[in-house]
Amino acid sequence: MDLGNLNPTIESLGEAKIPSPILKEKIAGQAQYFVSDEDLICVSVRPGEIEAKIAQGEPLPAFELAGPRRDIYFDPSKLRCAIATCGGLCPGLNDIIRAIVLELYYHYGVKNIYGIRYGLQGFISDYGHDFMDLTPSVVSLILNMGGSILGSSRGPQDIELIVDSLERSNIGLLFMVGGDGTLMATSKIADAITRRGLKIGVIGIPKTIDNDIHLVSRSFGFDTAVQVATGAIKGAHNEAKGYPNGIGLIKLMGRHSGFIATTAALAQQDVNFVLIPEIDFDLHGPGGVLEALERRLAASDHAVIVVAEGAGQKYFSEEEDERDESGNIRLKDIGQLLKREISAYFESKSIDISLKYIDPSYMIRSLPANANDSVFCGFLGRDAVHAGLAGKTKLLIGHWNNHFVHIPLSASVGKRKQVLSHGKLWRTVLEATGQGSLVSGQAKG
Repeated sequence: MDLGNLNPTIESLGEAKIPSPILKEKIAGQAQYFVSDEDLICVSVRPGEIEAKIAQGEPLPAFELAGPRRDIYFDPSKLRCAIATCGGLCPGLNDIIRAIVLELYYHYGVKNIYGIRYGLQGFISDYGHDFMDLTPSVVSLILNMGGSILGSSRGPQDIELIVDSLERSNIGLLFMVGGDGTLMATSKIADAITRRGLKIGVIGIPKTIDNDIHLVSRSFGFDTAVQVATGAIKGAHNEAKGYPNGIGLIKLMGRHSGFIATTAALAQQDVNFVLIPEIDFDLHGPGGVLEALERRLAASDHAVIVVAEGAGQKYFSEEEDERDESGNIRLKDIGQLLKREISAYFESKSIDISLKYIDPSYMIRSLPANANDSVFCGFLGRDAVHAGLAGKTKLLIGHWNNHFVHIPLSASVGKRKQVLSHGKLWRTVLEATGQGSLVSGQAKG
């Protein structure tokens, strides 16, 4: 992982001088409840790496520990906060909203909390989306609801108009929940606020079901996605075993990173082939997917294939590229291509197969969070509030080395985490599936 010269310093709107309202609460072990900016979490804990840097007199790359500070920057009685959810839907969005609102309202005494409707569109007056008043009564029962009560949208909006809206509405603290594109917009909004000399804090909460945000070891919604994906694998396996030469083909999320496909395959080890964007594969030729699949059927009479949505894009012409509202290249449907290629290959061999194709993607995205993700979202939302009230800005709340931390937006934005071809996750997938290399002409091992 490229850490560069990672600097853990988080920008601040000013000196925190107001004693936290949490000091007045009767919390057991209250002295240990607060954290300071000197509490750091090392980025790398690899044997020998820390010792080597100490020996060379180099600073250790580290993140600020997240959590409540004794002194805060904002006066809660005068503060107005806003929350926006952007990009694709993801399990846990409502959990995040609920955690932020309840923490602001009950523990800091912030009463003016607004939801921005339909992502960045909600800031732009031309769309006509009113702000939503967020109170405990509004959010108390949303945990079991999928999607986002605020709605979402894709596509860029004018950054200056967004900041105009924040300034007009006297918003002092903005929480932005979204993936890579949203975090890039968040960074631009924060930079525009700085240029204008405004005292508005901007806190990002990383959201990607694909779990591919740089320097974030886990993102919310991923656990739920894997859990539901394992159910799809079970169904595909049962279908495949129920017929002669049965094949179960499942397409899962993963535009550029195959974390859902690999993790689900390890969680439900009925999978024989895993195809992900990071690892090249061939369909035809000796050692390619189709010949390997034929060998598998000859040996065991059934097979299960998991493919991530971004895998195998080399099989589509670049001239066909289209872009979505956010400027991302629209991926071609590798699942349907595999279905056609598999059917054609075995037809050419006069081998009868029973192929079942399953794509649970949109069902997964709109589901409520499972128990693990719901708990995780609670931590993220509350730590976002702690950071914002302390006057910190231009950061995202992440999870690293089993701690919640403050990650500078500049360190993460524009970069992507991926499955490493030589890493333990992919090696374990190869061991569990036995698929070996699927590049034509390479040794199977």
